[in-house]
Amino acid sequence: MRSRSLLWSFDYAIRGIVYTLRTQRNMRIHVLVAALVLFTALALRVEGLELVALLLTIGFTIVSELMNTAIETVVDLSTDGYDPLAAIAKDVAAGAVLISAVTALGVGYIIFVDRLTVLAQQGMEFVHAADATLTVIALALTSIGVLTVKAFRQEKGASFLRGGWPSGHTALAFAAAAAIGYSVSSAKAMVLALFVAALVAQSRVETDAHTIPQTVAGAVFGFLLATAVFQIF
Repeated sequence: MRSRSLLWSFDYAIRGIVYTLRTQRNMRIHVLVAALVLFTALALRVEGLELVALLLTIGFTIVSELMNTAIETVVDLSTDGYDPLAAIAKDVAAGAVLISAVTALGVGYIIFVDRLTVLAQQGMEFVHAADATLTVIALALTSIGVLTVKAFRQEKGASFLRGGWPSGHTALAFAAAAAIGYSVSSAKAMVLALFVAALVAQSRVETDAHTIPQTVAGAVFGFLLATAVFQIF
């Protein structure tokens, strides 16, 4: 049935966006990252053409994910089993999302790297000057929180190497990233190392070894632990 008014067309469009948000994890990640990027842009007073580039890149990425979901749905509707051509269609659509995400990453790096490096350098100087007791307390509170959540959840199938709170791989990656930055006293090195650590965290989520909250807890734990060690020793 054709849309009876322009308002109905908007309703259908919003329904499609909501469906994608509900069913596609990657879409939820894109939206969350977009919100964080826009908040950071406002906090760092990004404006002019740089802000336009961010908005266009965010829109490009989200539209790519919407198109990918639409193509996957149509392919699933038209095929009952495995079809090589259907697989190609899905792979090409996923490739479009990948290109948009990589493009967004590049634009974000160009716009934010210098600004974040300055902030990270100031933060590093503050950490060196701050009392180590503060970091130890933060680390203790983080540990208590992690243990409390783990005690209440009592997840089945979790082991020391896979699953459970927090993510050990992520904690080690972020601890190593912090150690690199503190060792060379370079905020830029720490930012790049933290980016690599974030990829480790993302891989743990993608393989379903951990949830996003578990990787976030691991990242906070590892970063605070490394910070405490360098402050004390």
